[in-house]
Amino acid sequence: MTNAMSELEDADTIFIIGSNTATSHPLVATRIFRAIEKGARVLVADPRKNQIAAFARLYVRHRPGTDVALLNGMMKVILDQGLEDKAFIAENTEEFEAFKNLIHAVNLDEVSGITGVSVEDIQTLAETYAKADKASIVYCMGITQHTNGVNNVKSLANLSMLTGNIGKYATGVNPLRGQNNVQGACDMGGLPNVYTGYQPVTLGAANKKFAEAWGVGELPSKIGLTIPEMLHGIEKGEVKALWIMGENPVVSDPDADHVVKALEKLELLIVQDIFLTPTARLAHLVLPGVSFAEKDGTFSNTERRVTRVRKAVEPVGDSRQDWQIIQDISSRFGYKMEYESPEAVFKEIASLTPSYGGITYERLEGPGLQWPCPSPEHPGTPFLHKDGKFTRGKGLFHAIGYKPPAELTDEEYPFCMTTGRVYAHYHTGTMTRNSKSLDFEVPEGFLEMNPADAEALDVCDGHRVRMASRRGEIETRIMITERVEKGVVFMPFHFEESNVNKLTNPAYDPIAKIPEFKVCAVKLEKVS
Repeated sequence: MTNAMSELEDADTIFIIGSNTATSHPLVATRIFRAIEKGARVLVADPRKNQIAAFARLYVRHRPGTDVALLNGMMKVILDQGLEDKAFIAENTEEFEAFKNLIHAVNLDEVSGITGVSVEDIQTLAETYAKADKASIVYCMGITQHTNGVNNVKSLANLSMLTGNIGKYATGVNPLRGQNNVQGACDMGGLPNVYTGYQPVTLGAANKKFAEAWGVGELPSKIGLTIPEMLHGIEKGEVKALWIMGENPVVSDPDADHVVKALEKLELLIVQDIFLTPTARLAHLVLPGVSFAEKDGTFSNTERRVTRVRKAVEPVGDSRQDWQIIQDISSRFGYKMEYESPEAVFKEIASLTPSYGGITYERLEGPGLQWPCPSPEHPGTPFLHKDGKFTRGKGLFHAIGYKPPAELTDEEYPFCMTTGRVYAHYHTGTMTRNSKSLDFEVPEGFLEMNPADAEALDVCDGHRVRMASRRGEIETRIMITERVEKGVVFMPFHFEESNVNKLTNPAYDPIAKIPEFKVCAVKLEKVS
């Protein structure tokens, strides 16, 4: 997030796209509802009508996978009407001309045909956003989980720079991260191409710095594998062993049957988790980790805020702190780790990571600090890119044309399926489905379907259908609702018994390697 969550309350306009905020991020949604009470104009673009859409000044239902087309249409209106922030663009950005030339060639009637959104609504979206004094963009995995997810995000960056809504209070481009510490995992180098603080493994100076700190001669400069690439590596016989920590890819990854086949080929599969998940049941060795309540350390949340986490209960049975398990295994591999505590680990993080350089446990005895916080005197950074000072120098416009999803509907697979979450469950249900009260709220999977489609299939609420894609099939029950339009169906992905990810497309974005969970062609057949 470029800005703090609290700033949403003071935005004049909030544009929410690809985010079911009230369900997936209810605390952020609370901020947005407070903004609405203050008179903020909320704009929502989503293939499925979510809770906040009911309170929006304008809700548009664009077709899954057409985000770039919609955003380019909005920016076409802004340029045609001269609503862009000319001074901000001239002083703080580059490559604007190439971007402008592409946008000028956009045809709004064609955009309407691609997205299913009327020209009038595209104009209203654009005008409302561009005319705001403080406009904020909020997005989530409905933007990123596409084969063109990177281009979706770049298009949102284009929109914010075009109107000067970046580097200021209550504005910005604000992704809502999927899990509570996924931002922290990325900050700590939980990616195949960087060390902590996004320092590239290909950069000689970074390699040297970390090698010296860790007392080794040299470190590899080759970029590692992403999850889809690991699975391909297993198939090719190049990956022999896999250690999975706190992840349940048998339920969470696309083309799940293929994932199972790949994991079964491994010579060694280790799973470190707090429950015996479907993935853990395939493991040769299960290492019992601990829950959040049994941990001491820090979390870094979606707004870049680093906060302390304190152990509330002692670990159960033989379960151990994750860092202790990693340390012991590393030592047995021949590299001796000797950290005394999570605080000792954090001190090393701060010493090697410029954005964390001024953060200490003492300074986290309160609401926490938002990075960058480069020195002990620095107060932290609520919002990024102040006064147009971007990390890379100037803000870079990208000329991005619309590309369709990897898989489109046809006569054999006439429905477009998209996936998401429900309020009662978290990700693959590893924890929430072990809570009797939460599992009682939503005990099984379901498929949302438009009434017109239900009538054509001769199904009613509660009827069961067989849903198939080019990769597999499942059975589930029907929920008839106008939240989805005709030809589109929605299913949550939390449920092992009706694992929708047996159907989803493993095609992924060529840069971020994120699979296209949000667009999948399926066919339906009534079962009972």
